[in-house]
Amino acid sequence: MNPSLQRLPMAAPYQPSLLRVLHGASAVLVAIGWITGLLLLGSFDGRWGRLPFTLDGEWIEWHGRVGLLLALVLLLFVPYALTLGAGRLRRFANSLPLLALLLAVGSGLQMESEFLVNHATTPLPYALHLTAWLLLAVSVPLHLIGAVRRGGWPLAASMLSLQLRTHDGPLHWPGQLLGYVRRGR
Repeated sequence: MNPSLQRLPMAAPYQPSLLRVLHGASAVLVAIGWITGLLLLGSFDGRWGRLPFTLDGEWIEWHGRVGLLLALVLLLFVPYALTLGAGRLRRFANSLPLLALLLAVGSGLQMESEFLVNHATTPLPYALHLTAWLLLAVSVPLHLIGAVRRGGWPLAASMLSLQLRTHDGPLHWPGQLLGYVRRGR
């Protein structure tokens, strides 16, 4: 093969710091929520199996607290995704995790902690919450695979970068958002 036709490795792109912060916070909270949800499912639901141990403590409350934190992050991340990140949402691998996350948080906010304690596993919010849990289990790996396919490891690693460009720190985020709104997009 002609060396000039070979694909050169992609240089690491720069991701805006606001995207990295919101995306990273969402990712960490989703991972914690998904794991605590799995523990709760195996401890209280039992339709698909039980855990070989019993959870002590207030795991339902911890799971709910993670959900509330995630709801707060989403109050910032969703408008960002629908405005500055709208072009990225055209990709199914980017939009599906966000939709699954909205379903998880929305249905979780409708649930009461007594659902699982009382083994009430049939209410609609619980069914929607389980559906969102499964969607997240599928869509997050698709999202990661899609990122690696599009830009290789440099794109995936760019989301973890701590590098800041001039005028991209937290003090500049309101101006970036206002500039976007003023441009009429």
